[in-house]
Amino acid sequence: MKTCGEWPIALCSWSLTRKVGDKMVPLSVDEIGSVMNALGLEYINLAIGPALDPVTGPAYLEAVRRQNWKISAGMMAFDYEDYTTLDTIKATGGIAPDDKWPASGEAFAKAAKIAAELGTKYIAMHVGFLNESDSAYAKKFFDRVRYLGDAAKDAGLTLLMETGQETADDLLHFVETLNHENVRLNLDPANLILYNKDEPIPSVKKLAPYIRHVHIKDAIRTKVPGTWGQEVTWGDGEVNSFAFLNALRSVGYQGCLAIEREAGEQRVTDIATAVRRLQAW
Repeated sequence: MKTCGEWPIALCSWSLTRKVGDKMVPLSVDEIGSVMNALGLEYINLAIGPALDPVTGPAYLEAVRRQNWKISAGMMAFDYEDYTTLDTIKATGGIAPDDKWPASGEAFAKAAKIAAELGTKYIAMHVGFLNESDSAYAKKFFDRVRYLGDAAKDAGLTLLMETGQETADDLLHFVETLNHENVRLNLDPANLILYNKDEPIPSVKKLAPYIRHVHIKDAIRTKVPGTWGQEVTWGDGEVNSFAFLNALRSVGYQGCLAIEREAGEQRVTDIATAVRRLQAW
């Protein structure tokens, strides 16, 4: 098992893709397993969505079980989410779209049960953009996230809201106001930069009581307001990797560090670089 200090290093399964035509498609479970073995990793942040497919889901789960991985957390996403621009993901992200609810909530509940059966304690997801300035939207969001928290609790898990779409102060206010014992946070420092919302290191200190899982991802902030920042290899961006890890240690973080790489066409190389840099800390 490879570690960064006291923290196990994990890999986000959806990071591993290949280019087919003009699209990036996921590697198979067995191919992911080969990469994991080559990198010496035992922990994985596992995409649960593929397990919900009525045709291919059973084979996906069977292949996952053969790997005997340690699952740091499950991850739920929806095929209707559109990350093309900040505006498209704001409209389509997570549980925000009214035309997808309650089906999206019911799918999450099924995913939580599957994640629990695989032996993890957490299931993470981008729940969508928070907006407490609109009272009707805010009430809808509180109610829906509470539903997700209840579904996670019923499965014996904790929901981890992904950071990045809002400032740390706004997210902290939401979580504290919701006050649900089974709703906590997955901290992604790069998302705070990609969405141009906040600074990673101060956010660690503000959100520390609620952080249960961390994504290792780096980025460079956009110079054009309203557009995405640029994701880069861990250690090459503006997260300030060593200072970020020092901040996690200073707040007593206990959990995994899951490498996520969602850009570029040499992802295995980039992930291997991230592993080496984490071990060198």
